[in-house]
Amino acid sequence: MANTGAKPAGAQDEASAAQAVQAMFNSIAPRYDLLNHVLSANVDRIWWSRAARRFHDILAQPDSAILDICCGTGDMTLALLKHRPAGSRPILAADFARAMLTRAEEKFAARDSSQPTATTLEADALHLPLQSGSLDLVVSAFGFRNLANYDAGLREFHRVLKPGGLLGILDFSEPGGLLGKLYAIYFRRILPAIGRAITGQTSPYQYLPESVGNFPAPPRMLQMMHEAGYIDCAWQPYTFGIAGLYTGTRPKDESAKRS
Repeated sequence: MANTGAKPAGAQDEASAAQAVQAMFNSIAPRYDLLNHVLSANVDRIWWSRAARRFHDILAQPDSAILDICCGTGDMTLALLKHRPAGSRPILAADFARAMLTRAEEKFAARDSSQPTATTLEADALHLPLQSGSLDLVVSAFGFRNLANYDAGLREFHRVLKPGGLLGILDFSEPGGLLGKLYAIYFRRILPAIGRAITGQTSPYQYLPESVGNFPAPPRMLQMMHEAGYIDCAWQPYTFGIAGLYTGTRPKDESAKRS
């Protein structure tokens, strides 16, 4: 099957898709947090917290090397930091949208100096300037869906993980049944109108439901993770499947049979 990835309106190839996504998130950065909380009725905070708890054992190890990729304005990073002990190695928070990363830096700087912290990195998720096999945990919250090539992203995360390292991807999905139909009405009609009212922009909030509709369904996403070399792949739905957490492990033995 051909590689899939984000397809913003007007993008002709992966390079133009990535540029469009980068420009879009830079443009909405000033209102991004407000809009997220309004559109999700603050449920997004619960999702970040729940995902962070899943990784508590790794986060509780002070020397573990952790990357929050596509970190946006840093809310997932902050949820992860709640599980870090004092004196821990800083979490690496990376994004390629400079305006989003600037807001994350402001949040991290506001933390008490005695608390665990994060350092930022302006970087493309498909071309990470990190050593192979250097990370214990890679997390992405609501950013993976925007990559120009999902398979390339999975393989790049696999590259930088240590053998035995864990990947976590928190992202939207489309629930089925009556709830799915009601959610589709909200997502495709009401959400763009709210986004336009708050930001004065239309295209980012037309892109959002389109990006969720184009994103691989959980069975396909899990298959892609297996094909990229992960084992123990799983999906945990949140809030009736509106969102969910994908997890997978880079095998300690790369020749191990994929489960």
